[in-house]
Amino acid sequence: MSSQAPEPPAQLPPRGRFLVLEGIDGCGKTTQLRALAAWLPSSGLLPPGAELIITREPGGTALGLALRQLLLDPPAAAAPSPTAELLLYAADRAQHVGRRIGPALAAGHWVLSDRYTGSTAAYQGYGRGLDLGLIAQLEQLATSGLEPDLTLWLDLPLADSLRRRGHRPADRIVAAGESFLARVAAGFAALAEQRRWWRIDATAPEAAVSLACQQALAQLGAGPGELLGDG
Repeated sequence: MSSQAPEPPAQLPPRGRFLVLEGIDGCGKTTQLRALAAWLPSSGLLPPGAELIITREPGGTALGLALRQLLLDPPAAAAPSPTAELLLYAADRAQHVGRRIGPALAAGHWVLSDRYTGSTAAYQGYGRGLDLGLIAQLEQLATSGLEPDLTLWLDLPLADSLRRRGHRPADRIVAAGESFLARVAAGFAALAEQRRWWRIDATAPEAAVSLACQQALAQLGAGPGELLGDG
């Protein structure tokens, strides 16, 4: 009989990091997402072998792209009711977490997402007036409890958001009107406090906002209690 000791089990890579950008339309999320995507790979924050996955909600998967069209720019006769809208966002998120975010994190990669659960609570909860308890239940179901390691909230007053948008075409959500968007903005502020998001002053010049985002991500090596901040 062989006296060889059994081989030790293969070491799994450490779980990756999950980073999210949140905020009202026009706050600069797309710009800062691109800036972070360019900066992070050479920042020294990613461990060896880790990739940076850039994604968004809705639309981070093939199914999500189809749902995004139904949610943001559907034919008039196919526009979802508020409750149907909420359920479509939950379906998009369940697919996103199960097929893209979860596997990437398990493989040790970092994921940077334009929007996550906070946007649903802000738009469908505070904006549409749907039950926040129900939204929390759907959030738990769709995500299996997956929470971001860091959420950057790009805080921009609604007046600045409207000015930045100018005459750009509005999607179905943004087209719901100024009073709706005011409730959404108030929702983001409330959620930022409840969920301990890192606030970034989105009224600052673009380069200053980028630097604030980078400084926040640099804190990921600190303990969880040290991640709160105000840009």
